[in-house]
Amino acid sequence: MRFPSLKNVSFRSRIVVIVIGVVLASVSLAYTYKLAGILRQKEQNDVNLWVAAMERVSREAFGNYLVDPLISHIVSTHNNIPFIITDENLSLIMSNRIDEDVLADPERYRRKLDELTEENTPRTVRLMWTTGRSHIIFYGHSDLLRALYYFPYVQWLIILIFLIFTYIALQSTKQDEQNRVWIGLAKETAHQLGTPISSLMGWTEYLRAMEVDPTAVDEMNKDLAHLTKIVDRFSKIGSETDLTPHSVNEVVGETVMYFRKRVPRNVTLSYNGLAMAPVKANLNVALFEWVVENLMKNALDAMQGKGELDVALSSSEKSVIIEVSDTGKGIPKSNWKRIFEPGYTTKTRGWGLGLSLARRIVEDYHHGRIVVARSEVGRGTTFRITLKRIFE
Repeated sequence: MRFPSLKNVSFRSRIVVIVIGVVLASVSLAYTYKLAGILRQKEQNDVNLWVAAMERVSREAFGNYLVDPLISHIVSTHNNIPFIITDENLSLIMSNRIDEDVLADPERYRRKLDELTEENTPRTVRLMWTTGRSHIIFYGHSDLLRALYYFPYVQWLIILIFLIFTYIALQSTKQDEQNRVWIGLAKETAHQLGTPISSLMGWTEYLRAMEVDPTAVDEMNKDLAHLTKIVDRFSKIGSETDLTPHSVNEVVGETVMYFRKRVPRNVTLSYNGLAMAPVKANLNVALFEWVVENLMKNALDAMQGKGELDVALSSSEKSVIIEVSDTGKGIPKSNWKRIFEPGYTTKTRGWGLGLSLARRIVEDYHHGRIVVARSEVGRGTTFRITLKRIFE
């Protein structure tokens, strides 16, 4: 007989299983409390029996209750209940299952009496052989009764741990399945793009031979080179990523220079990295260029053809910082973290994977960090990438 795997269990079925688990736990909790109540009543009845026997103890047995056969039998057969017997002045007469160190320390002895009083109301023993004198029994819960009281909470803890691990397993299975789908799709896309790119390269050579405007052909070749980079990025998804030292100034600058001739006429693009001293980090160039490109595309979309796009590079002793700022529509603060989740998008077109993949490339592959540094609705947004700086 084959059982369905976790990934084939429907959401409704999971909810049903969880509800059944909670109901069973609740029933077990109620039943355990009922048993605890029965046991507590039994122990109180035992103490009542003990009080009745002590009140009728002979004068000769006073001072040593174990001399009396009835008391001796009760103590020997009901010695699972911790108790302290005192006189009217709370001086110790007899005890059971109480640590000797507690009895020897007046402060701890008094606290123990208070503790037993909180568990059960002390019982007063009226001695028949004398007038006006009595003894007091302070008693607590037996180990079995304590165990019954705590057992339901242990059950709930076990069920909670089970539910947490079940949730993690379901999420991991779902995430692994999604990863396999996207990796397969990315590699297949890279494979499919290879043929038309090779064909387009041949056509550009043909256009060059036909003495077409060389500037136009050069720009077409740049676009083809960019497509080749995209294919390389897709082919690397799911593969081992090698990081090598590179000048961040130049890697970011390559992307900025590519966009410079392709931004709308009313968008101003600025970059300070090529005018400052080189700073280096360990990079996979193909993947990291894609991150910067994605941020710049998002910025251009947010500005809708008009505004300022600024790519700024800075560094400290330990870090390299790249900030991509725009004067677009901005992001509400409540969405600053959600925009990195797969599937989240504010565009009418697209799958909402760009920033999710960007975060994975920066944080998982490059061990850096990407965040929304600043954003104000109607004023613009700044994304910040932080990498570990290296020196050679």
